[in-house]
Amino acid sequence: MSIKPVFVSTYPPRECGIATFTQDLVNAIEKYNDVRHCYVIALSKDKHLYDNRVLYDINQDKFSNYVKAANLINMSDIDVVIIEHEYGIFGGEDGDYIVPFVKLIRKPIITTFHTVLKNPTAKQFEILKKLADASYKVITMAKTTKEILMNVYDIEEEKIEIVHHGVPYMELEDKETLKKKYNLDGKKVISTFGLISPGKGLEYAIQAMDKVRREFPEAVYLILGQTHPNIKRIKGEEYRDKLVNLVRELKLENNVIFVDKYLTKREIMEYLRLSDIYLTPYIGREQAVSGTLAYAIGSGKAIVSTPYTYAKEMLSDGRGMLVEFEDAHSIADAIITLLRDEKLRKEIERKTLEIGKEMYWHNVAKRMIDIFYDVVELNKKVGVIA
Repeated sequence: MSIKPVFVSTYPPRECGIATFTQDLVNAIEKYNDVRHCYVIALSKDKHLYDNRVLYDINQDKFSNYVKAANLINMSDIDVVIIEHEYGIFGGEDGDYIVPFVKLIRKPIITTFHTVLKNPTAKQFEILKKLADASYKVITMAKTTKEILMNVYDIEEEKIEIVHHGVPYMELEDKETLKKKYNLDGKKVISTFGLISPGKGLEYAIQAMDKVRREFPEAVYLILGQTHPNIKRIKGEEYRDKLVNLVRELKLENNVIFVDKYLTKREIMEYLRLSDIYLTPYIGREQAVSGTLAYAIGSGKAIVSTPYTYAKEMLSDGRGMLVEFEDAHSIADAIITLLRDEKLRKEIERKTLEIGKEMYWHNVAKRMIDIFYDVVELNKKVGVIA
């Protein structure tokens, strides 16, 4: 038996972390014979040219598009619907168009929650709860968020599955060769990648470099990626300009480098490979998952991070160093400790890679396919009982 899934999600060429996640996941799933073809219902704000996986393009702010998409799913031979949920990618207040949409669907639903808030507003609580109620299974990417789903949202334990955020595996050149390729030979490289927005706390990382460079003048901090398109649409490059000005004020032009482009997968993996330390100085305490942190773990990096929900769990047991929120001195001290102590850095890299191997996309895809089969069987049983 082969299963036909459809994913409801943002999707490339839309520049969005969940879009990239979905594309990577369906690429990995389609390598298994159990799934002949994955389909996508794409969510967008602008018109995009999609690949042949995309059955329909929902303008996220037009409710009539959701009705059309639900009807299309119901009339098709799709076996299971996977919703990649993030409040900001659906229309309505906090993305509440998703609620009547799932009520219209007559196929079994699985929902992956990319954000699980410990202290939601009444509206956010209602959306997540109704989505969970409409789903045969809900997926989260960490044990911590499973506990929040159970304790805050009262979702039954047997409905919740933990599936790691997937990461790519690539054969790459060694670290020193890649440093030469990117004109970074002789440098101690700290990096952060991803779409740039104020919640990333990059100003504290830049301030930290002022202290780091006094002991390690050869240290370089790479800020890799473009400004988030939603931020750019509303505020232009206001945040990036603020960061650039901060670099100038602190005279850090030789120690902080902006790579202002949308990186290819290979470029991301090469920059990670050549980095000595990966840094996520994020401000949001409740961030349930971070694709960039997952990639760094999959690459076996020594990681410095603020203790947001996902980082606290994934970097436990000596897999990284946690620092205070919005605290440049704390960030600087952790970076300096790791640059001074190569033995400690290597030990952290070893521990990180152990869990990183479990997160390779082919392992995540196999786990998802097993869940598809479970849900299709559950749906058959419910149909017989009904």
